[in-house]
Amino acid sequence: MTTSEASNVAKAPKKSGGGIKASFGEKVFSVFNHTFFVLLAITTIFPFLNLIAKSFSSEAAVVSGIVSLWPVDFQIGTYKYVVQNSLFMNAFKVSITVTVVGTALGLFMTTLVAYPLSKPRLRGRKWFILMFIFTMLFSGGLIPTYLLMQKLNLINTLWVLFLPSMVSVYNMLIIKNYFESLPDSLEESAKLDGASNLTILFRIMLPLSMPVLATIALFYAVAFWNDYFASLIYINSANLKPLQLYLKELFVSSSDTFLRSGQDINIDAAMNASPQAIQAASIILATLPILIVYPFLQKYFVKGVLVGSVKG
Repeated sequence: MTTSEASNVAKAPKKSGGGIKASFGEKVFSVFNHTFFVLLAITTIFPFLNLIAKSFSSEAAVVSGIVSLWPVDFQIGTYKYVVQNSLFMNAFKVSITVTVVGTALGLFMTTLVAYPLSKPRLRGRKWFILMFIFTMLFSGGLIPTYLLMQKLNLINTLWVLFLPSMVSVYNMLIIKNYFESLPDSLEESAKLDGASNLTILFRIMLPLSMPVLATIALFYAVAFWNDYFASLIYINSANLKPLQLYLKELFVSSSDTFLRSGQDINIDAAMNASPQAIQAASIILATLPILIVYPFLQKYFVKGVLVGSVKG
């Protein structure tokens, strides 16, 4: 080894544990990142744990304000009361119906719009895209939209809770960009075999687009499940109110008359349930469906968003 080579080896960064030794600035940055995200996770999880503790605590413990992160005088009477409340269960069923039907129709319609817009050969493609983007920036307003729903006889129907939101332009652009990232040779080969556009879409493109479709399905499901503004504006019937509107009224009207409304109530459970515990248990039950669905779609989430948003 020559003198110059030995000098270069001496100046090279020393490796520690199979990698390059981190500098002091990198160590500080790493410590700051870890501390910041740990604190952020704590501030996010703490209110949720507090709600869980309140929902399983006795009425006296909740009213006295001694419940923090662990239940005091553990009981499940509050959950018995909530699930036996006909208003809550009816709102839960409405939300499930709107979320399932709205997500299925929204994903179907969004895909049908995104596929042709992903093809450069479509005449007027740029103008169609601009028209869709225009609706992201400007809308007709609340009053014209309400009058339109009224003319269509959609007021006080389940249809009004998902029909106006079936095609999200943002979600459509993500799917469109994902379609554009797929090789054109797949479509060309299918056309040589005599496949139609719908056959190509449903038998070739969609099976290859599961990551982005699962991601968009999660977007739609969360949006429909959490939406209460549409029901607040368009729904007057108590039998058609979704769960989020029920929770909104539960917090705004915290009187015993509303909290203990409903049929087939377990009297013992109702007597041991405080208003704060009822609210906490209702929130926990309203959060569970999304928490159950999310882990099954998480593996598609990052890949679907990155490919769908960067390509194109």
